[in-house]
Amino acid sequence: MLLLRSTFDFRRSAFLPAVVLLAVSAGAQSAQQAWPQWRGPLATGVSPTARPPMEWSESKNVRWKVELPGRGSSTPVIWGDHVFVLTAAPVGVELAASHDSRGTRGQIVPHRMMVLAFDRKTGKTVWERVAREQAPHEGYHQQFGTWASSSAVTDGEVVIASFESRGIYAYDMNGKPLWEVDLGDKQMRNQFGEGATPALFKDRLVVVWDHQGESFIAALDKRTGKEIWRKAREEVDSWGTPLVVETGGKPQAVTGAMNRIRSYDLATGDLVWESAGLTANPIPSPVYSDGLVILMSGYRGNSLKAVRLADARGDITNTPAVVWTFDRDTPYVPSPLLYDNILYFLKGNTGVLSAFDAKSGEPHYQLQRIEGVPNVFASPVGADGRVIVLGQDGSAAVLKHGPAYEVLATNKLDDRFDASPALVDNELYLRGYRYLYCVAAD
Repeated sequence: MLLLRSTFDFRRSAFLPAVVLLAVSAGAQSAQQAWPQWRGPLATGVSPTARPPMEWSESKNVRWKVELPGRGSSTPVIWGDHVFVLTAAPVGVELAASHDSRGTRGQIVPHRMMVLAFDRKTGKTVWERVAREQAPHEGYHQQFGTWASSSAVTDGEVVIASFESRGIYAYDMNGKPLWEVDLGDKQMRNQFGEGATPALFKDRLVVVWDHQGESFIAALDKRTGKEIWRKAREEVDSWGTPLVVETGGKPQAVTGAMNRIRSYDLATGDLVWESAGLTANPIPSPVYSDGLVILMSGYRGNSLKAVRLADARGDITNTPAVVWTFDRDTPYVPSPLLYDNILYFLKGNTGVLSAFDAKSGEPHYQLQRIEGVPNVFASPVGADGRVIVLGQDGSAAVLKHGPAYEVLATNKLDDRFDASPALVDNELYLRGYRYLYCVAAD
């Protein structure tokens, strides 16, 4: 195993020329062979091509790990030979002590909002940029919040990093800044913190800006950052990533929220359909397969709704377009995993798993406690006929994908994890509180 430290030099400007060790070509691979966004190439948590190891530990199948500056819970994003990670590091604090993002009395100190690119093979830093250096205007949830909770997104041409109230930034694959946009400051209830990742579809970036102020959804041009359209939303805080799907040849952006579930025409921003909303503090992102969009949340209540897009027009509340619903045991923070036709989801933030038939809503199994994985904030992922559930304490269970519950392996690392795993080729990437791990059977 190779243990590295980030080579970031805080004195560098974000706008100095990129230090390029290995360029990435947009045509080097397809999106399905990458992990271009926080829920993977299909936005379901599944990689259709990855073959990661079944077992790992600090002394087994860890190709390298690198110590990261600052804090963040964004998922690693992978394209070509690059791994992209977002973090927020307090100014004037040494790397080893920088994982606590507040001052000695809890005050908010200035932070560098950073985009880091690592070499997949070696873990060495390829390039790094400071998007902004600033003291955040408000705090975050002390248990699992950070100022870098949104994940990057890429299509092999641009890498887009959203630090939300601290701005949205676009770079080319070599780290050259392309544009930046400041959409203002969010005001989050109880200062729970931000963490809504935007969605990238072809030439458009979809941003949901739900908070205690004037909420909206907007589409930006991925090449310039120019706002194409904006629509007001009567919503409060939400954290889920919008899901862009095509039906009838027209893409639409599906959003979950407390008051209403809504879908917008990606070209115009016009409302396509809407329905009754989810619970308060909706965090899980929606998933889609075979004509069904499934949305859920689990804070101060439980809500799951499966919507058939072919029938969804106008207000679909209490119509056959809502194919099935469920009102128990849904997740608070982790998003669901939709693997083939099986929908996996956790109860609250616990290692208690249910698996349902996605089309019918019939359970395969329910409330299965995963031994040794007590608390889970990362979202489960799937590949190669397996499901990986990563616990906050570094424990992990590898399960057999299918209608019956079966544990294939249990694993443990010496870090804590809120960020969701990423899967590419024979590699598993795990972003902890302190380290970024590359797990691979070499």
